[in-house]
Amino acid sequence: MTKSRYTVTAALPYANGPLHLGHVAGVYLPADIFVRFLRMNQHDVAFICGSDEHGAAITLRAKKEGITPQEIVDKYHTIIGDSFQKFGISFDIFHRTSTELHHKTAQDFFLKLNENGKFVEEVTDQYFDEDYQQFLADRYITGECPKCNHAGAYGDQCEKCGSDLSPTELINPISTLSGKTPILKSTSHWFLPMNRHEDWLRPWIKEGVLDGKQQHDPKAWRNQVIGQSLSWIDGGLHSRAMTRDLDWGVKVPIEGADGKVLYVWLDAPIGYISATKQWAADAGKKWEDYWTGDTKLVHFIGKDNIVFHAIIFPILLKEHGGLILPDNVPAYEFLNLEGDKFSTSRNWAVWLHEYLERYPDKVDELKYTLTSIAPENKDSEFTWKEFQARVNNELAAILGNFVNRVLVLTQKYYEGKVPALGALTEEDERVLTEMAAYPAKISKLVYAYKIREAQSEVMNLARLGNKYLAENEPWKLIKTDAARVETIMHIALQITANLSMLLEPFLPATAEKLRTYLGLELVKWDEAGRTDILKAGKITQKPEILFPQIEEVLVEAEVEHLKASQKENNAASADVKEIAPQKENATFDDFTKMDIRLGKIIAAEKVKKADKLLQLTVDTGIDVRTIVSGIAAHYAPEEVIGKTVSVLINLEPRKIRGVESQGMILMAENEKGELSFVVPEKEFGAGSEIR
Repeated sequence: MTKSRYTVTAALPYANGPLHLGHVAGVYLPADIFVRFLRMNQHDVAFICGSDEHGAAITLRAKKEGITPQEIVDKYHTIIGDSFQKFGISFDIFHRTSTELHHKTAQDFFLKLNENGKFVEEVTDQYFDEDYQQFLADRYITGECPKCNHAGAYGDQCEKCGSDLSPTELINPISTLSGKTPILKSTSHWFLPMNRHEDWLRPWIKEGVLDGKQQHDPKAWRNQVIGQSLSWIDGGLHSRAMTRDLDWGVKVPIEGADGKVLYVWLDAPIGYISATKQWAADAGKKWEDYWTGDTKLVHFIGKDNIVFHAIIFPILLKEHGGLILPDNVPAYEFLNLEGDKFSTSRNWAVWLHEYLERYPDKVDELKYTLTSIAPENKDSEFTWKEFQARVNNELAAILGNFVNRVLVLTQKYYEGKVPALGALTEEDERVLTEMAAYPAKISKLVYAYKIREAQSEVMNLARLGNKYLAENEPWKLIKTDAARVETIMHIALQITANLSMLLEPFLPATAEKLRTYLGLELVKWDEAGRTDILKAGKITQKPEILFPQIEEVLVEAEVEHLKASQKENNAASADVKEIAPQKENATFDDFTKMDIRLGKIIAAEKVKKADKLLQLTVDTGIDVRTIVSGIAAHYAPEEVIGKTVSVLINLEPRKIRGVESQGMILMAENEKGELSFVVPEKEFGAGSEIR
């Protein structure tokens, strides 16, 4: 029987920051487990990934750090790639979208679709920053979300409520470049008319049928993927711009399209194809074999990327022609952290590269924990207490304990030699039958993308071994029935050998250690489950402790590290205050209505039950009046007496905490939120006008 060929992709990580555990648990680790399993099952598989290095977020990060976009992507491509390598993610290639090969591949893809009339060129109004003289991409615009009223929504998405937006939907839009309100200006772009594709997308997603043929099994697709995709389609698909006005990205390869690049969600998925091309060229293969014919294309992604991989990219692939569509899009929900969402902006995260620096010997411990809590169908949570519990109560107490007992007793009783198998009891036969069933049981789950359950079944095999030893107690029986103990230990060693095979996709470093202790080579998946993997007389090695206990001190240190990071981030946020954008234009008549004069503070005291307010007595040159000012957090009463200040004296009086305030003291505020009086450079008397 010919094995299916697979092209497995993991969402291209955005090269504007490092990876955190949420990224790992929801994309890269399950994809790696799936691919390792496929390889053991003799599938021809290409495991494809790379850095996504274009888009407005890259240029914004570069602006924030004061370096070029190329320096940003070089920096984070290296950090991310190193993290994957140290964590043991077994990509066939980790490519990048800034390469010449990718640019050409993406441009050729765009040109083919455009020449075949798959895009529509339209002139639309887009926000434009007059100060910077440039059109603003989605992420260069912030404003109030029209759906949840969150004040920090972006032009393409509100990260608070998750709604997809267009820039013109934002309330009170502001340019992130100048901090001012942008204007609308006409520009032309190439649009993908997605509404043309609703009729074939709906049955393809819901029933797996394409052009009258069964293309995939819809029962294997996750409910959230089908539900979210159909919701988009049923709500009516709209045209989506496939180009942007930016100077960083894949240039639109059409004359007269200066200053325009491909939309990052056209550019990035094509990165899967360009990466495959590079890998195939390096490996002496044909890249087309992995994007045509009977190959199964599988996209491992997070749930926020469902629309791009289940709707937009399939449309592009179909319109291109001759390329396969996804066989499955196993999207994961979100992983939370210690009761809160992972947040890059708030530094509420466990960063993968930092974990690997602190605990280079605890890679499989993290893999096991993340797979055990993987957010396959609903959001889940990582806590350091759970990490400790999973390692101590499962890896150490079940798997580690079983392996250690088996190998130590083999050393003690037989000098490391595998004893012979004697007569089998009914219990022995039952245990061996159960053991033989595990490979098929695990296979069924992995092929159904139920990775978490599959790992649990491997651990159940270790539980079976522990139970078998505990019930037979060979350490007691050795005194009365040595022959029976040989059979018990032989069976226990066969369970250990099977664990060394079945653990390979999930905990590869641990599996390799076990095979080293047993003197085994990795076998094909369908050869696991056998009762004769270890031959009688084979020499085994003395084991080391597989999983040392996670002490409470580690948990406490990591929780404190998180809290400290949060405090540092909050302090930094408090220190750096964004410059307020310009307010709406005022007329000259509006300005002349304001009567601003110099005054002198002759008395000051705190307002009762109001920590931020001072009650000031001010000589305005016209009169002496009371003014309430919110400066108590910055100035003590005794500090301000005798100060010359600027006063708006014709402000309508109003009561503040029971005190009538007859004007306003004008203050300057810097980016740190510090206040300062606005005073003349020369000594002017009270009553002098400010014009």
